[in-house]
Formats: sequence, C-alpha cells, structure tokens
Amino acid sequence: MKVYYGLENLKKFQKPVITTGTFDGVHNGHQKILSNVTHIAKTINGESVVITFNPHPRLVLFPENNNLKLLNTIDEKVARMESLGINHLVIHKFTKEFSRLTALEYIRDILVNQLGLNTLVIGYDHHFGRNREGSFEELTEFSKLYDFKIEQISALDVENVNVSSTKIRKALAEGDVEKANNYLGYHYPISGKVVKGDGIGKTISFPTANILVDDPNKLIPAKGVYACRVLFEGKTFNGMINIGVRPTINNLNKEKIELHIFNFSADIYNQSLKIELVKKLRNEQKFNSLEDLKQQLKLDKENATVALIA
Repeated sequence: MKVYYGLENLKKFQKPVITTGTFDGVHNGHQKILSNVTHIAKTINGESVVITFNPHPRLVLFPENNNLKLLNTIDEKVARMESLGINHLVIHKFTKEFSRLTALEYIRDILVNQLGLNTLVIGYDHHFGRNREGSFEELTEFSKLYDFKIEQISALDVENVNVSSTKIRKALAEGDVEKANNYLGYHYPISGKVVKGDGIGKTISFPTANILVDDPNKLIPAKGVYACRVLFEGKTFNGMINIGVRPTINNLNKEKIELHIFNFSADIYNQSLKIELVKKLRNEQKFNSLEDLKQQLKLDKENATVALIA
C-alpha cells in the first residue's frame, strides 16, 4: 500500500475506485465499505483509493469542544487499511479552508478531474462537502454529469445495532472492550513507549511497564484491569494491564497505564509496544495492603490467562 500526505500533488490513478471519510476505528461498518472498494477495483482492473483526514474534522471545526477522543492513531489507521488490501491511502490535512469546499467542487475538481474517479463508494449516511450538503441524490446527479459510477453501502448491523465510531467510544468509556471489539472486528489497540515508573510492581513479584501513549487524542478505556496481548519485535505475549490511579499506593492525582507481561524478563525500557485489549477483568479498587494487592494480582493473572485462551 502506498501512503500519500496531501492531495495537492497527486496525479490520476488507474481506474480508481475511491471512498473518502474519517474512518475512525476502521470498524466493521467501514470494513464493509472498504471490502467493496477493493472488490470493485479488482473486478475492473483498477486501483483502490481511500482518502481520509488528519486532524479529525471535529477537532478543527469545533476547537472549543475538543474533548473528542479517537479510536485510532494515524499509524494504527494506516496499519488497518494496509491489512484490508487498499492500494492507495491519502491522508489529507483537514483545515477550515478545505471544509468550505462544496460537494460539487470536491467531486468535480479533486475526485474527477485530478484523480480520474471511476467509481465512488459511500456509506449509507455519508454526506460530502461544506455543511455536509452533498446527499446521495445529489451525488447521483453528479455521477451522470461527470461520468462516474456510484455505489452506496447499506447499514451494517451487529446484534441489531448499527455500528458507529460513537457507539464504540461509548463502549470503551464504559470499559466494555468485548462489545467494542465486536463492533471493531479486531482487538482495541493501545500503542506507546515504555517509560520509567516507581518500581513498586517488582517488590510484589509483578513488575510492570509504564506506558506513555503516543497520541494525546487517543481514547483510553475506563479505569480497570484488562486481559491483553502485547506485540513486541514481531512476537506476541500474554499479559494484563491496569488503567487508573493506583489507589492502594495513594497515587490519586495521575492516571497511569501499567502493563504486566506474563513470563517475560527482557529489558523494554524506552521501547515501543502495541497492546491489544481482550477483556475487562475487574474495576480498579483500593486494597488494605500491598500483600492484599499481590494476592488479587495472582487471581487477575489466572483470570486473564483463561480469557486469553478462550
């Protein structure tokens, strides 16, 4: 997959089948759209093209309400797109000026004249252009005028609930990573670098790696203890992760992410890790002593091991 930063210098692709959107999470609904893009491209001997935006449009258009947390970092989004077989991924910088393009200008000037649009694939509720004015009906008229095909994908249901990035964010905010993973079609990832901690975990035989998340806009799930898998240097390890303020050691002011990897002794300080959350084991809680905490961690490890085998 080729990745491009910006639309400005792009030339026409070979019979491009294009979809465009934020694709936060690249969830099951997005994947249905993307699979159609790749299928059509192969059928017509064309190329699959995804145009997405960074920063997220809401962070640009509503900066005063910037509490939006995202399901994917850019690197995570790139990895998901590549795994789905996309030929070309365009990451365009979203600005207020860009947001003022009308649906007509975006379709005619960029997708058709610049990129050579053959087929446009959109979701069932997608709107283009300034103030989301470009409806499916209007896009259909454009397709006749500028000679391209258009395909609309119907809503994808999971347990009779439409998949959306908003619903996934809600599930994660409630700590329900299993529901979020079901919507996503993969395990929710957290990526970050191992930074120096205070070493308390070693004193109770549960050494932990403190994780500094790469992107400040990344959504961190609700406080609690989770079973997880850890990807490091091409290998996968089982583990568990605590998200919270560690009330047992009176650290109530700063939320941390602490990772314990099972049967692992390598020095990973300052290394980058990818963590995939599998299941929430329990809420964060305060124990009367470190010994009580140690006993609970032993039970957590047993429960995590079972969850990771299932």
